[in-house]
Amino acid sequence: MQAVVKMMGAAVVTLGLAGPALAHTGVGAVHGFEAGILHPLFGLDHVLAMVAVGLWAGLVGGRARFAYPLAFVAMMVVAGLWGMSGAALPGVEIGIAVSVVVLGLAIALNLTPPLAAGTAACAIFAIFHGHAHGAELPAGASGLGYALGFVLATAALHGLGLGLAGVLAARAPLLARIAGGGLALAGVAILAG
Repeated sequence: MQAVVKMMGAAVVTLGLAGPALAHTGVGAVHGFEAGILHPLFGLDHVLAMVAVGLWAGLVGGRARFAYPLAFVAMMVVAGLWGMSGAALPGVEIGIAVSVVVLGLAIALNLTPPLAAGTAACAIFAIFHGHAHGAELPAGASGLGYALGFVLATAALHGLGLGLAGVLAARAPLLARIAGGGLALAGVAILAG
């Protein structure tokens, strides 16, 4: 139980450091790789969704542990390139917030859909996150370096979620469901904001 408390404390600190205002304005962003890493880490909406993908994948278990995060990252890269091209995607911010709500509910309700359905859901949500990342490419920055940065940051957040799932599934499954409910409520708050 002490390990659960430590991991939850680390998650709270991480979330406390994140702020949605920095993720979508480009203010103070550095160029290339570093900007790519910072974009998902300093947007509360991105942090919550990406940790939720890993948490849900870990709780579902089996092949979902790899399929959900891989589908998310792969589609995020495609959508990131789309965003870098300057193409518009209506409702990006709403789609990001909805992803937090739905992923949180999936965790809270202990949903274990067929592998293809869960993988598809993660890929669909990644479209919104990836487009947001790509559209925020800083002027003059390397698109490749930037993409590599946001892919690595996303993978790290998925890994955090998978790690939390490993601890919670074995020691505190009710806490995992409560965390899912908290994620869903946070998504609702993001939608309302």
